[in-house]
Amino acid sequence: MARIAGVNIPTNKRVIIALTYIHGIGRTKAVEIADKIGIDHTRRVQDLTDAEVLQIRETIDADHMVEGDLRRDTSMNIKRLMDLACYRGLRHRKGLPVRGQRTHTNARTRKGKPKAIAGKKK
Repeated sequence: MARIAGVNIPTNKRVIIALTYIHGIGRTKAVEIADKIGIDHTRRVQDLTDAEVLQIRETIDADHMVEGDLRRDTSMNIKRLMDLACYRGLRHRKGLPVRGQRTHTNARTRKGKPKAIAGKKK
């Protein structure tokens, strides 16, 4: 099992798909990495040599922010917005949608389970 950027990537999947198991690498970046190194898109992780896995690891370390660094950067950006007390920061703090979505109906993912309001019915 290959270990890249602190993540065990599955061995029986194609290289492009297996790289997407790393936080911060999607299909497009995985294709770019494979093209840069010269790995065929149809090859499986189990067929890679140790040198190729090392090349993938070095390329990701040099060119891309992934896993812990990316998560830390994202959380710091959100914390900065919350500390500034700007509109987006207040929405993050209250746990409401940040990007202008409606909240009268929907928005259950951000708001959580519906809470009953006592004394509403007459």
